[in-house]
Amino acid sequence: MMESLADWRRSHYSREVNPDMNGEEILVMGWTHEIRDLGGIIFVLLRDRDGLVQVTAPSKKIDPGLFENLRKLKKESVIAVKGTVQESPKAPGGVELIPTDLRLLNQSQQPLPLDPTEKVRAEIDTRLDSRFLDLRKPSVSAIFKIKSTMLHSVRVFLEKNGYLEVNTPKLVASATEGGTELFPITYFEREAFLGQSPQLYKQTMMSAGFDKVYEIAPIFRAEEHDTLRHLNEVISIDMEASFHSDEDVMDVLEKLVVQAITDVTENCEEELKLLDKDLQIPETPFERIDYDDVIDLVNSKGVALEHGEDLSRAAEKAMGEAMDGYYFITGWPTEIKPFYVMANEETPEKSHAFDLMYKDLEISSGAMRVHQHDVLVEKISSKGLNPESFERYLAAFEYGMPPHAGWGLGAERFNMTLTGLNNIRETVLFPRDRRRLTP
Repeated sequence: MMESLADWRRSHYSREVNPDMNGEEILVMGWTHEIRDLGGIIFVLLRDRDGLVQVTAPSKKIDPGLFENLRKLKKESVIAVKGTVQESPKAPGGVELIPTDLRLLNQSQQPLPLDPTEKVRAEIDTRLDSRFLDLRKPSVSAIFKIKSTMLHSVRVFLEKNGYLEVNTPKLVASATEGGTELFPITYFEREAFLGQSPQLYKQTMMSAGFDKVYEIAPIFRAEEHDTLRHLNEVISIDMEASFHSDEDVMDVLEKLVVQAITDVTENCEEELKLLDKDLQIPETPFERIDYDDVIDLVNSKGVALEHGEDLSRAAEKAMGEAMDGYYFITGWPTEIKPFYVMANEETPEKSHAFDLMYKDLEISSGAMRVHQHDVLVEKISSKGLNPESFERYLAAFEYGMPPHAGWGLGAERFNMTLTGLNNIRETVLFPRDRRRLTP
């Protein structure tokens, strides 16, 4: 019979139960992860958000009715167990719980769509179709605990360094950067789009005198990719800072990355173990490699890449073989960068743009921006775009726009470097790609 919580309240999470509590009565709540019935003794592994606690029920030491109720439990049912802590070196956490009372809060149907114990592996599509069960796996929930720690670290770092959190619109009237990679939507009697970047709004904040801002929010790209590193909805960590050069914001970025890795290392030890990830704190400054040198290096690896081309997947793989850890690619050709990227004053064919790479994975792009109105109008036109479509944006540059720079860091791609995952879909609770819109 299923029961309500009523006067029952959880006293501890599994991670809080330890041998020093020997003899204490506690109340734990969670799911029946595993059940082993050996006849005269029943073992139940109860799983909660933090891990596992073993419930050990010897038939000769507990109430017969309680023993039979434990025997009837089904895997993944929700239960609450009262019991006495007993030291047990072989049990998870070095303790077991001798039960005195049990409440079945919700019975799980059988059979399960997949196995949360991971004894039987499931393909990624099966996992995503039953994501609620997949996320119960300790190794999967570990990914999102690490992601949460990383995002918290990012916020604390930026706040401590004087950045103001802002929230920009995700429903926009026109393209952020031009191009066609936009999701159109019906906005009352007219067409609008899902925002592909907060870029133009971040720059407007510089004109507003906010000086240093950041935003952690979703962005949407209508790219028809079907790869292990692209999604159509992701979380972007964006910042913009007035009176900063590209070198200044690169310095901020590498310090932020190191701080986030440090915090994950210190606060997610168990989660990293579950993922078998030995996370190393990188040294700063990160290596810088000029785009021209990238061309030479990639070609020396037998991968054809012409000057003025963006990196192909083959070129990224070649870079990953040559470079280890985090590094910047600088000096990108101006012609392949968006209109708001500033050209180098001495060599205009090269820009003040950079990418942060981890081996063969691009995780961030940034640049010093054009802050002169007339130059920006000219660059918009040179990209085949109509400056009139950017009228509201351009107005911010007519009344005192300071020099500024910034970057966007992909939260999911960054989390891939922290967790060692190869498929970006695993870093998102409910991923959105060209084939998946549910759950």
